[in-house]
Amino acid sequence: MSARRLRIAVVGHAQHVTLAAVPALPAPGEILHLERPTVIAGGGGAITFFQLVRSPAEVHFFTALGTDAAGVEVEGALRVAGGTVHVAHRSRAHHRDLVLVTPDGERTIIVMQPPLHPKIGDPLPWNVFADCDAVFFTGDDSALLRAARAARLLVVTARRAAVLAAAAVAADVVVGSVNDPRESANAYPAPPRAVVLTDGRRGGRIMTAAGSEAFAAPPPPPRIVGSYGAGDSFAGALTWYLVAGLPLKDACERAGVHGAAVLAGVDPLQHQLPLG
Repeated sequence: MSARRLRIAVVGHAQHVTLAAVPALPAPGEILHLERPTVIAGGGGAITFFQLVRSPAEVHFFTALGTDAAGVEVEGALRVAGGTVHVAHRSRAHHRDLVLVTPDGERTIIVMQPPLHPKIGDPLPWNVFADCDAVFFTGDDSALLRAARAARLLVVTARRAAVLAAAAVAADVVVGSVNDPRESANAYPAPPRAVVLTDGRRGGRIMTAAGSEAFAAPPPPPRIVGSYGAGDSFAGALTWYLVAGLPLKDACERAGVHGAAVLAGVDPLQHQLPLG
């Protein structure tokens, strides 16, 4: 008898993102010309979903989308990715982001409207969580996070520390970046089993009740072109490798390869690696 296919769900936002290279960020009063702008479905939920559908797992994405042309465009991009997409439609314009990537590869994100998130009251099949090997959560509804705790493994982005505190549940893994104070300076009333904080070329650290442990970074690409989506690609890959049975440190180091891969281009979706 063949092994059961693993099942993973992602809960979060999918933004209409315009990505473009720029020679520099504008000074006051300057006019900025975008170079080779491209539009993708981005945001923490979507990028993580796109990384996970590159695995052999059955992947579900729970999100909310506006009903305007931007929302329709994002939904189309999500539905052709290969997973199962569950959408709560909102009768409003979908949120848009502008991402400017400078020659050093750094990205500046301009959020034009607050992102839309699914809610526990939306008529979506939340019972899927109970049959999931993992849920990756980057939503904003504490009741929905409590429902997601039904999965065998719960991975939560550190940017949702306030949601995690309001939900009063313990995540298995919280993942974020040392270099983002919104992710590295949080307290957790219900301590997670582990907090994983990436640190660029220095790799990162794993904090557990037993102490702190470093993990190594993979070699970067020969030239860093853009950093947009690197953290979310790492988070998706980390979730997969944990579900696949790797120890946490090994999973972090394997996931680092996937985070580093997207540094090779402005559009992370063109550089995400398969998971297997």
